[in-house]
Amino acid sequence: MNSQVGPILEVRDLSVAYGKVEALGSVSICVGKGQIVTVIGPNGAGKTTLLSALIGLLGSRGEVYFDSHLEKTPDVERMVANGMVLVPEKRELFGGMSVQDNLQLGAFHRYRRGERHLQRAMDEVYDIFPRLKERRRQLAATLSGGERQMLAVGRALMAGPKLLMLDEPSLGLAPMITREIFCIIGRLRESGVSILLVEQNARAALAVADYGYVLETGEVAMQGEASQLRDDPRVIETYLGLGKKHQDRLAAC
Repeated sequence: MNSQVGPILEVRDLSVAYGKVEALGSVSICVGKGQIVTVIGPNGAGKTTLLSALIGLLGSRGEVYFDSHLEKTPDVERMVANGMVLVPEKRELFGGMSVQDNLQLGAFHRYRRGERHLQRAMDEVYDIFPRLKERRRQLAATLSGGERQMLAVGRALMAGPKLLMLDEPSLGLAPMITREIFCIIGRLRESGVSILLVEQNARAALAVADYGYVLETGEVAMQGEASQLRDDPRVIETYLGLGKKHQDRLAAC
């Protein structure tokens, strides 16, 4: 991957096995600072496994360099404290707590480091997601699917991440809400946050990303600039389909 600003994440030959079954085999990827990199591929390709291994939820073999430091054995607490944050596929919000309380929990590690003035971070999240400000006193369980996804991303941003990892952010969302979420992801790049995006909606992911990897059966099958992958006949046939101009409109801001 050609990055003029250097990588925030560099992964070399990462492998993950469930018992004797290899879920990832020698995967190497790179995320440049301030870039959006997407990993696309079919169900069961190993996309979620990749994110889980990077943040330390799963054991792995290989080398993970995060912010120029080698993480020999990624550990969740340490990775989050160092600036890697994962928004999981199931979002995992606290439904019985208010929107604002969920957001405040996202800043737990910053608070523990002694940061006590986090209102600016909260205001920045509300600027990005005005709907969350309107619903800040509502219980998270009462939000719509799109609002829950906004809250999950907003809570992650409260941690002040250097790298934001998003696992299937469009899962279960209506097409127009998907478009809104991806437009927001695109704007986050402007704030300097690097993003690693795992997504089945290849069209939307490649529309917003700078660079992409195609993961198949636990291995990188293709990689390249997102614009090149969008035009690659193999990607079009397998992941984008033909004659779907309305999806192009939904994928564009």
